[in-house]
Amino acid sequence: MTILLFDIDGTLIRTGGAGRCSMEKALWTLFDIEDGFTGIPMMGRTDPEIFLEVLSKHGLPANRENERLLREKYFQYLEEEIKQDRPGKGLCPGVKDLLFVLQRRPGCLLGLLTGNYHRSAEIKLRHFGIDSFFLTGAYADDSPRRQDLVPFARRRFSELLKQRVTLSSLVVIGDTPRDVHCARTHGVKTVAVATGIHSRTELEAAHPDAVLDDFSNKKTALAALCDKNP
Repeated sequence: MTILLFDIDGTLIRTGGAGRCSMEKALWTLFDIEDGFTGIPMMGRTDPEIFLEVLSKHGLPANRENERLLREKYFQYLEEEIKQDRPGKGLCPGVKDLLFVLQRRPGCLLGLLTGNYHRSAEIKLRHFGIDSFFLTGAYADDSPRRQDLVPFARRRFSELLKQRVTLSSLVVIGDTPRDVHCARTHGVKTVAVATGIHSRTELEAAHPDAVLDDFSNKKTALAALCDKNP
């Protein structure tokens, strides 16, 4: 059995900035701060990690209540912003064809390991019509630390399958060195894909088990994702 745990932004989809725009709007509405996320890196980080940093940067209490307020307002804006036409918005190359193939592959299960909250993950994946491919996973609601998410995904698949899921059956797929480091922390196989802001060279420097330019070549992608774990 192989359980593939996909990141979302930059790996499966590109929102064209809908997520960042929604965060900016939430910060402006709640705290009257304009362009408040300028200078705050987002790729590979969890949403609560980002929210807590922006609150601290602007001298606001970086507590659970303010993070909750931002989160709920962010969801409201994201529901609308994700529908807008934006340059660069769409599925990453080869994603939908690959998901169809993987869904039908014996012994292969699809899940998520993402820095998105569960609800924002649903909003994004539903908009692009790929939400039904993924059985369960781990989200930023579980922990603001990406490296903590692997055990959550493992436990949920164990509960779903009613059997013990081993770390050796998991594969983490993402577009940033943070995805690679997250997997490495737990000794899990990792596949990096250069469809985000990081180059192939930058991803290789993080030492994943495999690096793909994108998912366009299904044969190459399947070999990287589904070959026996090292």
